[in-house]
Amino acid sequence: MTTHAVEPSPFARELLRWRTTRRVSQLELALRAGTTQRYVSFIERGRSVPGRAVVIRLAESLELTLRERNALLLAAGYAPAFAESSLDAAELEPVREALDGILEGHLPYPAVVAGPRGELVAANAAFDVLTEGAAPGLLKPPVNVLRLALHPDGMASRVVNLQAWGRHIIESLRSRARTSPDPRMSELADELAAYVPPLADPGDDYLGFAVPLRLRCPEGELRLMTTLTSFATAVDVTLAELHLEAFLPADAATAEILRGRAAQRK
Repeated sequence: MTTHAVEPSPFARELLRWRTTRRVSQLELALRAGTTQRYVSFIERGRSVPGRAVVIRLAESLELTLRERNALLLAAGYAPAFAESSLDAAELEPVREALDGILEGHLPYPAVVAGPRGELVAANAAFDVLTEGAAPGLLKPPVNVLRLALHPDGMASRVVNLQAWGRHIIESLRSRARTSPDPRMSELADELAAYVPPLADPGDDYLGFAVPLRLRCPEGELRLMTTLTSFATAVDVTLAELHLEAFLPADAATAEILRGRAAQRK
């Protein structure tokens, strides 16, 4: 009697690929998803076809982004579960208003809303301290805030600690590219890496990347800490991919300079 191997489906191959990328065993995935290792094994070998709810649960257990969850559903033959709206769509108007309020409320300190690869979506008036002196080409839409930060014709010439701060940006981008493989993100990381000099011997007092951005401006040197906020409970792909980057003064002198610039704008 001849037996024929079952050919894994596109979904089975994708599930195996993501599980390998996330370095999660079949047993661990099964425990996270509330099922059995045997069932996960059957799915990956093409011997079981999971329902839509199981696919969503597996995708969630693998901590996939909403975009990646939609792609996994499509591979399994199901319709996407998460909408992808345009930022100017009527249903996202409350979100836009909320973001504008957050940006305005962060003044006199700079803050931006950006996409997953640094695409500028919105910024407050204090953003001008970051764009000051940048080449017009870097400020032509669509602006990429990561390229603006590290390009020699952008902020780079004014960043005192470009090596350490730049490497922090690049490694963060590479880490996201490893977690959620994206050729465009990897290409951007390679481009940015070419702008930043190799990190010299840091010495015994090196604090890693736990140092503020040191940025020269006409009023003096700014020391800025950054915070990143994502919209973790979003159920829209577009919103889930945005993040808010807010800059905070790391010393009193920086706060005074930024308050002075805000007064001049008024």
